[in-house]
Amino acid sequence: MGIRYYAYAFDAELAQQAINDPHSILSSDPLADAWGLEPHARSSVAVFEQVPPRCDMLYLDKAWSALQALTRPGPGGLASESAYRMFEGNVTMHGLGWEPWVRVILPEEVPGIRDQLREVDEKRIDDWARAWRSPHGATDEEERRYVLHYLERAREFVESLAAEGRGMVYLIG
Repeated sequence: MGIRYYAYAFDAELAQQAINDPHSILSSDPLADAWGLEPHARSSVAVFEQVPPRCDMLYLDKAWSALQALTRPGPGGLASESAYRMFEGNVTMHGLGWEPWVRVILPEEVPGIRDQLREVDEKRIDDWARAWRSPHGATDEEERRYVLHYLERAREFVESLAAEGRGMVYLIG
């Protein structure tokens, strides 16, 4: 199935709860939420429509690693790490499984992320696409379209969070 990215919004008054227990903000079955499956069912039919409203959940499929590379600070990267914090992280592998990466983004951090995501323009994406090699075997143009699609979804989600003064908890796993 692969490692995927899921983010859930929370209202500002739940910030301390998110810090204390990020899993209390996350769904118990994020893939079911993303694909329109019956939660925790052994067998279910996917409708491939996200269940929670787009302003409450962001699903980035497997594009998170490409978005990490695109927003990574440093030479040729963004000037600071605000946007990168939204995609940073990786699972911890062990035996036949992994521990997911979970991070809380507080409401006050969201405007900086929003502003940096706005700065990612076509030139930066084209420069990134020339250097990126998809781990999934996609062509450069297929990968570019895939990443652009999910970058736009991330921008819309963060714009909504910023407008409403909300934060988010994300899980890579």
